[in-house]
Amino acid sequence: MADEVKQEQAKPETSKVFSVALKTILGLGFLALGVLSIVRWWMHLKVVILGCLGLFLLLAGIITLAIARE
Repeated sequence: MADEVKQEQAKPETSKVFSVALKTILGLGFLALGVLSIVRWWMHLKVVILGCLGLFLLLAGIITLAIARE
C-alpha cells in the first residue's frame, strides 16, 4: 500500500520536471529568435520606431493638455 502511494507521488514530480524543462527550452528558443530578428531586420525596426515617434509625441501632447485643463 505504501509503495503504491510513493509511485503515485513520483509521477507528478517527473511530469513537473519535464514541464519546467520544456518551458525553459521554449523560452530560450523564443529569446534567441527575438535577438536574431532584431539583428537581421535592424534597419526596418529603426524605420518603424521613427515612424511611431511622431504619433507618440502627439499623444503625449494631448495627454499633457488634458491634464493641464483640470
